[in-house]
Amino acid sequence: MDNDQKLIEDYELDPVPDEKRQGWFKQTLVWIAGIVALSATALGGALGSGMGLTEAIIASVIGTFLLSLLSALCCIVGAKTGLSTALVSSFALGRYGSMAVSVIIAISLFGWFGVQLDLFGSSLNKVINDVFGLNIAPSILMIIGGALMTLTACIGYRAIEKLSTVAVPLLAILLIGSVYITSKNFTFEELNQMALTSDPLTIGMGISSIIGSLAVGAIIGPDISRYAKSAKDAAISALLSYFIAYCIVLIIASVLAKATSEVDVVAIMIGIGWGTGGMLVLILAQWTTNNTNIYSSALGFSVIFKKIPKYVLTIIAGIIGTIFAISGIYDHFIPFLNVLSVLIPPIGGIYTADFIFRHREYNFDNIHQIPSIRVQSLVIWFVAAMLAFITTPSPTGFGLFSITGAPAIDSFLAAFIIQLVIGFMNKNKQLTVKEDAA
Repeated sequence: MDNDQKLIEDYELDPVPDEKRQGWFKQTLVWIAGIVALSATALGGALGSGMGLTEAIIASVIGTFLLSLLSALCCIVGAKTGLSTALVSSFALGRYGSMAVSVIIAISLFGWFGVQLDLFGSSLNKVINDVFGLNIAPSILMIIGGALMTLTACIGYRAIEKLSTVAVPLLAILLIGSVYITSKNFTFEELNQMALTSDPLTIGMGISSIIGSLAVGAIIGPDISRYAKSAKDAAISALLSYFIAYCIVLIIASVLAKATSEVDVVAIMIGIGWGTGGMLVLILAQWTTNNTNIYSSALGFSVIFKKIPKYVLTIIAGIIGTIFAISGIYDHFIPFLNVLSVLIPPIGGIYTADFIFRHREYNFDNIHQIPSIRVQSLVIWFVAAMLAFITTPSPTGFGLFSITGAPAIDSFLAAFIIQLVIGFMNKNKQLTVKEDAA
């Protein structure tokens, strides 16, 4: 293999070799870089403007803890197998079932790539205009940003990891510095008593919003955790990133919203004189998050178009996502993306529960023995997805009733429990057959 091929080798259709695996620290940096974006700070700002600071902290702690458990379950499967989400799901759903999963995940993620890129271009335009007095068209910034994000995603996990090593410490310094500067003149009690600046939110609504914000990212955890040295490393990185880091970011954004009555973190940084710092946060946060979106999207497409190199699929997805972002089509496409996002959590419930009983079969050596379709698992997927639509408020779902308050958790748990019960039944059936044969 020549140097160019080594640079873009990402094991999209093979298990990641042991010598390429990493410990929990580097895995955590990659995860943090992937989940900390403008959308995360906007969510924290919404919590701070819609509830008291104590309530915002409670919602952040509970929501991110539940997310971290969900992520840890999925990431353990990735670390144990060394395979991407699309390949892992083929053991649970069959070859054709996995292709359906791959299409849904891939389209959903490159769709969100376009949405984030649209946000990137419009926000960066505002920052450059406010700080330097230059008015660069958002479409030009989207093209530049889309090209950079696609380039690093082409290289794959290696580029994502290197970028994360630079981005995460800088993001941490800027966020912590911002919250120190803006809140040092307030006591906790003063911040907690400040009037709400948006429609009130309950703790339950806050928890639901937090879980919904990153449930899809947790389900596709194997795309990153396949590079983990062990299941322990995968679980630790999931807990540190989703629970500790994401929780801290949400709380910081909530404090900033309370102290400034402003939800936009970049606007806050400009207001306190960190104009270039605000721009750096914007560039790095969106770059690292969108990097992961387009990367996982290409991994999904790779299972369908096996003869086309992943870097080619990444470039195609990046170009389409950038064109859509420039055209503004995502103003109308977001409802469709929300529908796709509802379909993804049950997949995680199915493959994690199935892995518990059939983990020895989740081996790359058995990849050619996978049946075309596992009807049982597809039926579970359909039932759990319908439950998600029933508990999801309109316009995405029907909103007939609520279970946990987070439709993503509802559908994951439904799929997990049903698959678990069937696994127990099959195990008992096999034991009965063996006893009869004896």
